[in-house]
Amino acid sequence: MLESYAYIIVFSCALSLSLLTIPLARYLSTRFGVSSIPGGRRQERVAMPKLGGLAIFIGFTFTILLAQLLPVPRTDPNELNRLVGLACGGLVIFVLGVIDDVIDLNYLQIFFFQIATAVIAIAFQIFIEFFNNPLTGIKTDPWSPVVTVALTMFWLVLMMNTVNLLDGSDGLAGGIAFIAAIVLFLNSAFRQEPPQASVSLLHLAFAGAVLGFLIHNFYPARIYVGGSAWFLGYVLGCLSIIGGAKMATILLVMGLPLMDLGWQVVNRIRHGNNPFQGDRGHLHFRLLDTGALSPRQIALGYYAVCAFLGFLTLVTTSQLFKFIAIAAMLVCIAIGFIAVGRFANPRADYDESSSS
Repeated sequence: MLESYAYIIVFSCALSLSLLTIPLARYLSTRFGVSSIPGGRRQERVAMPKLGGLAIFIGFTFTILLAQLLPVPRTDPNELNRLVGLACGGLVIFVLGVIDDVIDLNYLQIFFFQIATAVIAIAFQIFIEFFNNPLTGIKTDPWSPVVTVALTMFWLVLMMNTVNLLDGSDGLAGGIAFIAAIVLFLNSAFRQEPPQASVSLLHLAFAGAVLGFLIHNFYPARIYVGGSAWFLGYVLGCLSIIGGAKMATILLVMGLPLMDLGWQVVNRIRHGNNPFQGDRGHLHFRLLDTGALSPRQIALGYYAVCAFLGFLTLVTTSQLFKFIAIAAMLVCIAIGFIAVGRFANPRADYDESSSS
């Protein structure tokens, strides 16, 4: 019963703080000229404020600190240490996003600070220690520190850039981050034995903060998340590690954007382009350029795919089934990319940003 009240308090607090901060984010965007350039990669008709991530950052950060005062069971002796790492790393990557919105960092500068953010998480014991064998469900033996550090860095940087690529159409980044957070919450609160109530509060705080932003970002968007998309990816990457690895869950929920990221990196290299330079080759841009689907329909389609794949992780405990589902997902998405590619060629419209 205490957990139920805690869940309601945390979600409501994060949602409220996020909604209340949106007007401040709009004001600061206008006051300091932190807005998108009309035209650009998104093909906007008017400039849009880009500091929407401030609402998510404030809603999430203040709520997870408040959640430490709630009387729920806490089973992880390193929980407070990891919370500090999550908050400190989040602050660094959020500030990086704001700086990029203002002065447009190059991809080497961005990559350096993404690595630094991952190092902060690792220093506070947020790292991947093992996998569950997809064929047997048995945990692998702990790896050497070198493998653990390298794998965790790769995972966190991958998640930051995967969520960032979604910030190209109204409601995509926020909507999928919200779905992922809800799936992680349901898994930790109701499927884990024993339930991880304190970890679940982190997931709900993130879901509430993202939802507050999404209300203003869904088509037609009135504010963008901007460089704070990296913050979303960082938090998701960390939350999939804290309380036990949930990487299979996130791999399924984020399967479509992960495939899109890999597809575009290979495609750009194949054509002799910089793999870190943004263009309109991503799936959501291709679908928009066909003119057959509206931004709203594209967002809802992404939501449906990601929610369905997340649902699969909740209804089965079979690691083998998840492994087969991931393989089938990869095949289906690859076929979809090929089909879309036949009807929509990416336009070489580059904006000033170095994001993917």
